[in-house]
Amino acid sequence: MSDRLAVLPQYLLPKGALTNFAGRVAGAKGGAMTTRLIRWFVGRYNVNMDEALDPDISHYTSFNEFFTRALRPGVRPIAQADYVCPVDGRISQFGVIDKDQIFQAKGHQFSTTALVGGDAALAAQFEHGSFANLYLSPRDYHRIHMPCDGRLTRMIYVPGELFSVNPTTARGIPGLFARNERVVCVFDTANGPFVMTLVGATIVGSMATVWHGVVNPPRSGQVRDWSYANDNVVLKKGEELGRFLLGSTVVMLFPKDTLQFNQAWQPAGPVQLGEVMGNLS
Repeated sequence: MSDRLAVLPQYLLPKGALTNFAGRVAGAKGGAMTTRLIRWFVGRYNVNMDEALDPDISHYTSFNEFFTRALRPGVRPIAQADYVCPVDGRISQFGVIDKDQIFQAKGHQFSTTALVGGDAALAAQFEHGSFANLYLSPRDYHRIHMPCDGRLTRMIYVPGELFSVNPTTARGIPGLFARNERVVCVFDTANGPFVMTLVGATIVGSMATVWHGVVNPPRSGQVRDWSYANDNVVLKKGEELGRFLLGSTVVMLFPKDTLQFNQAWQPAGPVQLGEVMGNLS
């Protein structure tokens, strides 16, 4: 893993004084004050520190460092499946893409083209394919891993809003995941392309990948596009892809007739990194 991800830097969001204050606090190395904040957060959200590589909250020099904590080896075994769940969290929605429409919540959909920042040719590769929207709450482990082996071909930063992405908001804001700020990661695999989109949210000041480091800030307000076609960025199933602060959502896209989802999966159900997400159709 790149050392650029060892500790995410202090961040600011231009969405109000409260957000700015929260960002400064999260990045600050406040000694005993930082430890008290982490202890409160652990108690408030029932965070399981027994799973952390370092369970001693006094060892974390900033809230950011705590929030992006590593897990102990072996606590998330990688299943013998073609596709594994890339995060800890809950299932927002999953299923078949209706031509180019992804189901968000009752009465709300968004298009694959909008999700990937307006690239219709990229989106067309996933017509009638499969999608999964997975929500990470504040209590969850916040590193994102690979669902399968893949070679990175492209990364797109798409500016946007920073609405909350919790289930209540997803039911209330049309096109939420295609309106919020996001980082779209495009991979090639033995079974065709897939997209992993990291969706920002309220007080999410940084999204980072293992090959690039922190993608945002800066926030230029413009779509940014990186090509990795001539590079050899290859990640194996279960390897870390990136991370973000604070709770957010990942949206995955797969081509038609590629993925058959785990029959035990249900909307709003809990999921863990490494469990069976599905197998080849």
